[in-house]
Amino acid sequence: MPEIEFHPDISQEIRDGYNWYESRSTGLGEDFINELDSAFDLILELPDTWPVLSKGFRRYLLDRFPYGVIYKIRRESIFIVAVMHLSREPGYWVHRVE
Repeated sequence: MPEIEFHPDISQEIRDGYNWYESRSTGLGEDFINELDSAFDLILELPDTWPVLSKGFRRYLLDRFPYGVIYKIRRESIFIVAVMHLSREPGYWVHRVE
């Protein structure tokens, strides 16, 4: 099974999402993290399932939160390039792979 590699900016995106949700309701940030963990597990298990956006990058949409996980299947890994809020600057992550 491949492993997940994360772009260095992912940790800040996740932290920002966690902090925003946690500030709205105690425990909601943890729910966000749990849904992301499930998303990463599903992407590892079934990487070809979600639609291709461009240049081989795919997008998994979270169920409960307005976020997408942008990733690319590599030979021996899954590269997560962004955990993006769906109503903010949609192509901001493209420069990360150029």
